[in-house]
Amino acid sequence: MGRSPLQTVLENQTRKSKKKAGRRSGRRNFTTFADELGLARKHRFFQRARGLTDADRWLRIILMHVAGGLSLEQTALRARELGMADISAVALFKRLRKAEGWLRAVCHHLLAQQQKRLGRSAWPKTYRVRAIDATDVHEPGSTGSDWRIHYSIRLPELICDHYEVSDAHGGEGLGRFEFQKGELILADRGYCHWAGAAKVLDSASHLLMRWHSKAFPLHGSDCKPFDVLRHVGHLPGHSAGEWRVQFVYNRKVYRLRLCAVRKSRVAADRARRRLLQEAKADGYEPGAQALGLTEFVVVLTSLPPEFTCSQVLELYRCRWQVELAFRRLKSLLAAGHVPKSDDSSAKAWMQAKLLTALLIERLLTEAKIFSPWGYQLRNTQPLALGAGGPCCDSGGHCTGA
Repeated sequence: MGRSPLQTVLENQTRKSKKKAGRRSGRRNFTTFADELGLARKHRFFQRARGLTDADRWLRIILMHVAGGLSLEQTALRARELGMADISAVALFKRLRKAEGWLRAVCHHLLAQQQKRLGRSAWPKTYRVRAIDATDVHEPGSTGSDWRIHYSIRLPELICDHYEVSDAHGGEGLGRFEFQKGELILADRGYCHWAGAAKVLDSASHLLMRWHSKAFPLHGSDCKPFDVLRHVGHLPGHSAGEWRVQFVYNRKVYRLRLCAVRKSRVAADRARRRLLQEAKADGYEPGAQALGLTEFVVVLTSLPPEFTCSQVLELYRCRWQVELAFRRLKSLLAAGHVPKSDDSSAKAWMQAKLLTALLIERLLTEAKIFSPWGYQLRNTQPLALGAGGPCCDSGGHCTGA
């Protein structure tokens, strides 16, 4: 009986793996921390000391299934052919159901490492910029949203610095994130709520988000309701304008800048059609104010006056980078639909997809700061410039002469 195409591919990959085995010892391994930290046993992925208890191998096998797009049967067969483990598809599925906590911990550890390596960003000059959003993930045969990934990326590095997986009822909100002094948060109108904005501002961070007319009523400096449409309606042509506004939350007054610009005719018509379609689907008639506001882009910010109104609006455009990150997750990594109907395995599958994205980002970061000598310098001991030379003492330490 002839060999099947799958067997031929597996044999070829086995030979390649054996050839590369001798060269792997000198390479940086991004998955060994899963075993070194004991995260698998801590999160009860291992409960008994029998069978395969090598966390590094299990992680590779799970990523073969999730990141490689192999079925459970194909993954088990390839693992056997590569000499990694003698497991069945059923055993792999049971392990995957137990892996969600472990994979989440590995992701968090990798995020902490990336944040430590990146440090503070210098763009814009005095702020660490973060773009925040959420995306829906669907299970097979589903007609609605089954899971939601809440995501934050650093700009301009385009590196994820926080994520959270919730069910379809987990709404968007800034309360899901933690903020630090000196950060600039970019968020869409779905995050435009008093509580979330107050949390950002109370953290000594700055905020730049799209304004939501219904969810975020405003007052002027005279404490009277601020009629946004009446003010922005006087904007001439494509000129931008700004006004001082404020809101009150838990008896505390928060002051912001409202910046606005008129859309082009094409963009305004598209926004109006979208509003009318949504209103028809929900069974209501949009008001004159809602229709009028479709002609403008209105944002709220706490940035100081050093940032002009035009600069604020240009900076808000950078929030689109988080949308592109979601597109990469869903298209390149096929994270848009979960091929699982079991909740435990679905959560583990999504954690593995996020881990794949983080590993790719880590590899890209490593490539940017590659050192030709093959290791990271640790400035703990002075280097000798020459034994007994004119610029070194008897111990080889620089004297500054």
